[in-house]
Amino acid sequence: MSSKEFSATHPLKPSDINFTTRKLHQPPLDELINVLREGVTKNFAEASVELADCPNFMEWPYNFPREGLCGDPVILDVGGPSYLLPTFQREKYYNLKTLLQHLNYKHNTLAIGAGAGPWPRVGSNCELIMKLNLINDKVSTGYSEEMAIVNETHYASVLESTGECVLQRLARNQDEATFALLANLYLCEGKREKVIKVRAKKRTGKLDFISCMQKELEKRYGDNLVGLGGTFEVKNGKVKQHVMPDFSNTPLTTEADLNNWLRFYDMQTPLIAVGTFVSAETDLDLRVQHFHSAFDDNKLGGHYHIDTTPDTIEYVGYFSMATTLYRVDQPPNKLQFGKD
Repeated sequence: MSSKEFSATHPLKPSDINFTTRKLHQPPLDELINVLREGVTKNFAEASVELADCPNFMEWPYNFPREGLCGDPVILDVGGPSYLLPTFQREKYYNLKTLLQHLNYKHNTLAIGAGAGPWPRVGSNCELIMKLNLINDKVSTGYSEEMAIVNETHYASVLESTGECVLQRLARNQDEATFALLANLYLCEGKREKVIKVRAKKRTGKLDFISCMQKELEKRYGDNLVGLGGTFEVKNGKVKQHVMPDFSNTPLTTEADLNNWLRFYDMQTPLIAVGTFVSAETDLDLRVQHFHSAFDDNKLGGHYHIDTTPDTIEYVGYFSMATTLYRVDQPPNKLQFGKD
């Protein structure tokens, strides 16, 4: 059944879902940088990881609604692939405004990350590339549903008639902070402080840019959970990305079913990706890495997998270590596939 046939769906009330708070391990920055460097240098011919000044992300090519990646950094892991597979659960629809109100996160908040877009608003299933500023009224007692938003969010979907990827960018003043099924979001005050800068060129290993760092985090810290969020630019090549088409009429019960349903593309760079990665799934059934990318000039976007031109590819990433992870509406059943 097409999502266009569904009646109106309202976001879940925070009182109707479970929240788990996990304080994250905070290794010394020099130690963390060495761990990340170990992963990148194993997989790229040229690599560097260092503590650096945060660039102004409101400028091209990032075009974020806030300048920086710092200030009370937290990660939200919401829902999960179990709400998409084998069949999509239409009631799993969320509003970031009310989630943050429930968590008492009362900043003027930069929210970036990857997830499933708000099909009731878009008219079809889609990929979410979230980049928005939730402006909190300091006079009030916290967030309200009327709070202002500055939006730079994208949705990537599949045009059913041609199979092409379609990229939609929200208007800056569009009051939209909803999403469906799952999301991995990094939140902060948008301040410019020191960040971890990662540069990599010419991939020589089998792991993608994020996986090579995540695997080293897992090896070093494991369930002593460490989490990072941020952004990276990929350029001088192409990357494999997928975009979800509209919801499947038949259950997707295997990884083969899933891959046959997804639409895969070899996308031209540059692309700007946003998302999170953590050291382990733990008992919270976390998604260890999840990044979506988009770029207006290319009119392309989707879920990042790996570059397909390893000899020429270049990455420049900026990341910050989160202090707290909030697991929101954890699925009761752990899925054995669908987290790539």
